[in-house]
Amino acid sequence: MAAEHPLVRDVFPEFSAELVTLLEEEGERELSGRARDLRLVMDCGCGEDFCQSFYTAPPPDGAYGPGHRCVPLTPAGWLLVLDVVGEQIMFVEILDRPPLT
Repeated sequence: MAAEHPLVRDVFPEFSAELVTLLEEEGERELSGRARDLRLVMDCGCGEDFCQSFYTAPPPDGAYGPGHRCVPLTPAGWLLVLDVVGEQIMFVEILDRPPLT
């Protein structure tokens, strides 16, 4: 159940606020509103030191399929890309960022 997964804003409040701001700056107003209520479902599991990516919904068995788009954002000095299906953020890719707070 979604309620069993913590809100990203409770676990990583600074990152959550930064994500909302970056989405607003990109003109992604609907996604910025949804970003406030993202749940931390699971990390990506890759085990790489430079990766802090996580799922906000259960991962698919294969590709995301129809309605999928990538939303690259432009923070300074690190990589942030969202996998979005419809208007739901499914995965947050974070590479080369200082530790999430």
